[in-house]
Amino acid sequence: MKNKIFILLLFIVTNSAFAQEKLVKDIDFDGKNDTVYIDQKEFKIVCRLSTQNFKKLKSKTLEMSSDNTYFKPTRNGFELRVSWMRNGYACQFRYEKLEKRIRVIGITDYAFGNAANDGSGEASANLLTGDYIGNWNYFDHLANNEKGELVKISTIKTKLKFKKIYLIDFDSDSYYSFSDQVRPLIDKYEALERKRRSAG
Repeated sequence: MKNKIFILLLFIVTNSAFAQEKLVKDIDFDGKNDTVYIDQKEFKIVCRLSTQNFKKLKSKTLEMSSDNTYFKPTRNGFELRVSWMRNGYACQFRYEKLEKRIRVIGITDYAFGNAANDGSGEASANLLTGDYIGNWNYFDHLANNEKGELVKISTIKTKLKFKKIYLIDFDSDSYYSFSDQVRPLIDKYEALERKRRSAG
């Protein structure tokens, strides 16, 4: 009996995992279901839209594995999520009716940092408006009588310029370029917080 329950649970978990690799949803707003999935041979996102006769619209090659990459439906489209052991990110995609193209409209990322949670936090960016909000932490080894303390950096709220990213141009570097763009900003806010604490 226990073996049957175990096999059933394994079947449910396995099916759930595979269900995340493929998304069926109306993406182009015509009332018909479309399909989004990852081509496991080419490691590319593939979208098949009813308004484009279900031809394959592909991204560039992604740096990923099926264990940590999956899709999630959103109100206006879909989201690609990539999760590693201690950090990850998500990119939100939406079909632009006038351009008849799929565009990245938002990026979120998170990190747990190292064992002391140094560098932990989360952020979101709206690529349509340029709004960036980040909540990050650093570990101060000298705080708390040199026992160390996790310090929250002031919330970063700013406007940034983001280039347009469409599905056909999207690859893993799309996220890494975004990350490289905001890194100096995070470092600046951390330096300001360190200065404020040392002055106090």
